[in-house]
Amino acid sequence: MIAFTKAFKYITPFVLFILANMAFTHTGIYCWVPLLYVFFFIPLLELFIAPNPKNLDEIEEQLAKDNKWYDIIIWLTVPLQFMTLYFFLVSLQTTTNAFDIAGKIIAMGLLCAAFGINAAHELGHRTNAFEQFLSKLLLLTSLYMHFFIEHNKGHHKHVATPHDPSTAKYKQTVYAFWLQTFIGTYLSAWHIAIEESKKKNNPLPFINNEMFLFQLVQLSFLALVAYFFGATLMIYFMLAAIMGATLLETVNYIEHYGLSREKGQGDLYERVKPHHSWNSNHVIGRLMLFELSRHSDHHYLASRKYQILRNMEEAPQMPTGYPGMIVLSLFPPIWFSIMHKQMKKYAL
Repeated sequence: MIAFTKAFKYITPFVLFILANMAFTHTGIYCWVPLLYVFFFIPLLELFIAPNPKNLDEIEEQLAKDNKWYDIIIWLTVPLQFMTLYFFLVSLQTTTNAFDIAGKIIAMGLLCAAFGINAAHELGHRTNAFEQFLSKLLLLTSLYMHFFIEHNKGHHKHVATPHDPSTAKYKQTVYAFWLQTFIGTYLSAWHIAIEESKKKNNPLPFINNEMFLFQLVQLSFLALVAYFFGATLMIYFMLAAIMGATLLETVNYIEHYGLSREKGQGDLYERVKPHHSWNSNHVIGRLMLFELSRHSDHHYLASRKYQILRNMEEAPQMPTGYPGMIVLSLFPPIWFSIMHKQMKKYAL
């Protein structure tokens, strides 16, 4: 019971499942409650709640590492995500009002980002086949399976260098970054998968690779949705997935904006350090995204589970949590004004 109580706070993200199902079973403003919750209520609340930089001590960290409830909670996102996707599609079969349809698509898009990609991100860094399979299942619900390849084998290697399409350049707007990252990460995933296939001496490496398999799986999944729910609802699902991917890439934008590693001899760059990621200790944003905002420690050791990620003193801090920073990024003049002051504050 004590172990469950310690992990219980990470049930908090599941509020979004509840709100999304409210959107799917109601009409009018109820369809927009998930959006208001994520990008109005949470940023507003974080203005009044002080960040918490406290880390677990050695004993607490070991107990958290051994507590299986943290794993069970993240595993539960998989069946809940698929169930909610089903409810989303069923609800749209009887929805004709454009206002309601848009709200429901946005609600599903938020789930695609928070669970279909973010929870998949956590599971994708695990070292066992079971949890990596769960990661791929979640990514399927966001039609973003190439993330599994590129993030783990591309982004973590090249972060904060010109070779990383997921790192935003100084003075680059989020809109320009979207073009860079959507095209760049997709092509990078193909390159990585084909090169891996060649190293294994597989015949026809251009089709005998994991990336090609992911495309077949996603197209088959879309075909199933079209078969059971129709082409229009398949398009609505695709729009939700695109929104989820866009939110994920916006998170990438705010996590490494304007940061760069120094280049050494040849093509070698310095090791990834805490000051190569923006961090946030704002409590609600941390809980909502399974501690993703303690990003420097994640890049220092990607296999560290979410519940034991640490605040690192050398890491530059965002002025607010992830939801608020996402909203700010959509207004480049305000974003540049705030973030460039932060960069000067940390001498970046």
